Amino acid sequence: MINIMKTDIINSSLSSLLKSIKGKKNEVDALRPFPPEIVRKLDEQFTLEWTYNSNALEGNTLSLRETDLVINRGLTIGNKTLKEHFEAINHKEGIQLLYGFVKKKMHLDENVILGIHKIIVKNISDTDAGHYRNENAMITGAAHIPPSAIKIPGLMAEFMEWYYGHKSKLSIVELAGWVHYKIVYIHPFIDGNGRTARLLMNLVLLQNGYPPAVILNIDRKKYYRVLKEADREQYDNYFNFIGRSIERSLLIYLNALKSKNDKEDRYGYMNLQEASKMCDYGIEYLSYLARTGRLKAIKTQRNWLTTKEALMDYIERISRAEKKQ
Repeated sequence: MINIMKTDIINSSLSSLLKSIKGKKNEVDALRPFPPEIVRKLDEQFTLEWTYNSNALEGNTLSLRETDLVINRGLTIGNKTLKEHFEAINHKEGIQLLYGFVKKKMHLDENVILGIHKIIVKNISDTDAGHYRNENAMITGAAHIPPSAIKIPGLMAEFMEWYYGHKSKLSIVELAGWVHYKIVYIHPFIDGNGRTARLLMNLVLLQNGYPPAVILNIDRKKYYRVLKEADREQYDNYFNFIGRSIERSLLIYLNALKSKNDKEDRYGYMNLQEASKMCDYGIEYLSYLARTGRLKAIKTQRNWLTTKEALMDYIERISRAEKKQ
């Protein structure tokens, strides 16, 4: 088994992403205090998007629109299970719980973790809610076999010791990413591990003034692929994936706070159709470059956005490589 409590140094190739995230975070901070109405709209947007995507990653079939009807209007959706309804309702309550923790300036501890899990599986698995699993588990489709149940209390105590030992040593992006991964790896609960891990990752971000990072369901295959790579101690793609999710949320905040017209002003970003007019590459190839990380880009909904600077940087890198051949 991998020593889950160790923390590898992130490859220098990710340093530019961390620098970009830090720059956007500084710009967001410079705009504080935020207008209350914008904050309200952003909170509503993120709560809905976060709830829909986190549940969809685990197999919930409620659409984004249906999730909205369930959590914001209290409606029941035909042909959907009661469990799926509770998953949506519970996740919204879990988010509200996080904001309460942040407001009260509560420190992350095992009681916080168990409290989040208790909300997530409320009315779904009440006997297991807020309790570590007492039986061994398997993760469908994963090569990783979670630790035996008897080791969970000790591993969670080690996790908390690791957290406070590294809390001031790592960047917030790294810390949040490690919290998510380590909880997923330990798999301390019978059900609700993924949702709990993503909520905990975002608790770390929220406590440090970041917006929540939403892992999109359309990136489901990539998400589980980078987790599998991390299980083999190959962490670069995993942290790149988490970092892009954090950067995307910062971009959404900057758009809302600085743009007079969100549809026209994307804070320096352009879609791939616009980018294709500035180079010799077609939209499909640019999409491939964005998906594979060769072109710095951010996904919003189903669309990739990049910048003129990122495009020019890629073209220059290709040109230098060709000259060396």
